[in-house]
Amino acid sequence: MAHIVVVGAGIGGMPAAYELRARLGGRHRITVVNATDYFQFVPSNPWVAVGWRKREDIVVALRPYLEKKGIDLVAQRVTTLEPERNRLQLADGNWLEYDHLVLTTGPRLAFEEVPGAGPAGGFTQSICTVDHAEQTHAAYEAFLTDPGAVVVGAMPGASCFGPAYEFAFILDADLRKRKLRHKVPITFVTSEPYIGHLGLGGVGDSKSMLESEFRHRDIKWVTNARTTRVAADKLFATELDTLGNPLREHEVPFRFAMMLPAFKGVDAVAAVEGLCNPRGFVLIDEHQRSKKYGNIYSAGVCVAIPPVEATPVPTGAPKTGYMIETMVSALVENIAADIEGRAATAKATWNAICLADMGDTGAAFVALPQIPPRNVNWFKKGKWVHMAKIAFEKYFLHKMKSGSTEPVYEKYVLKALGILRLEND
Repeated sequence: MAHIVVVGAGIGGMPAAYELRARLGGRHRITVVNATDYFQFVPSNPWVAVGWRKREDIVVALRPYLEKKGIDLVAQRVTTLEPERNRLQLADGNWLEYDHLVLTTGPRLAFEEVPGAGPAGGFTQSICTVDHAEQTHAAYEAFLTDPGAVVVGAMPGASCFGPAYEFAFILDADLRKRKLRHKVPITFVTSEPYIGHLGLGGVGDSKSMLESEFRHRDIKWVTNARTTRVAADKLFATELDTLGNPLREHEVPFRFAMMLPAFKGVDAVAAVEGLCNPRGFVLIDEHQRSKKYGNIYSAGVCVAIPPVEATPVPTGAPKTGYMIETMVSALVENIAADIEGRAATAKATWNAICLADMGDTGAAFVALPQIPPRNVNWFKKGKWVHMAKIAFEKYFLHKMKSGSTEPVYEKYVLKALGILRLEND
């Protein structure tokens, strides 16, 4: 009997555990290790931050649903990883041994890289976790009693830009519903070289479309922005030119700010020599397997992917849901192959597909493959995306409760996007 340990119970980890159980049957032991005893649907955090969702709407208790599938849960943080001994240490000091290890940890949020950033001792809010989104909502409610300038955006080194755009648009929509938008100047400050870059070098006409949306909604922007520090009521950023030289200094006043941080790998994983790149992201081969440790696999945000292109201010490449879904399916099949004495053959599909809510409408982009040159490269806007995002949230939460292994993106999102393309052709 093999023991497979999955570290992380997010959008990658939970499907990995369910797919492993379905693929391996009941002959092998599967354990999920997670810092909390709940799953959180991170894509809905922008809605939580403005009060359109509550915590209980997007959080699922792990234990009852995992136990139904015969999967163990250890609700503790991993403090040490010892791949040479096939074991990891938990926060309570106990060790857990494994035969195969799956790392789906998500990122560590590197707020410390910009002085004054972050919700813990800093002056900017975050939507990266449900806890942060709740704190952001509390700060937003206080802000509404005395509204003023707002800053939204992404710090140097950020790699997931979509939520920043979503939050800016959702905030705009919510303020309009409250008839307060005229009192709130909004500035979008981003490390991207241009609006709509998204860490992908742009997708279709994302630049012109998102710039048009910003102009329509009277949202100002600063690109190539190297945020250097944040004070209680002001964000300081150096705007660089295309060669990376300082072009101008910005002091952007705010009464409310939400800035996405750079990501790094979690400490316990990043500390293992040869497992990760300098930022702590797991180095893998084409089969989702560690380049140094043959029984360690990884998927999701914690995987090392090179930037699509060099930018004046560092930007990372996002790992979107469809990409993560195919990473998980590939590693599950390759673990099964290893247990059965076969060579690994399964590979992920490195495609980027995203549904982004804009409050009262939405935008969808498809980059196939993510790294240019691409076979498919388009960006579309419409109210259908807003509705599709809501439906996707409901279905994914149902999937986490039912233990379904049905491929969400492949079956539903791609189908919806395919229908749209046919309508537009």
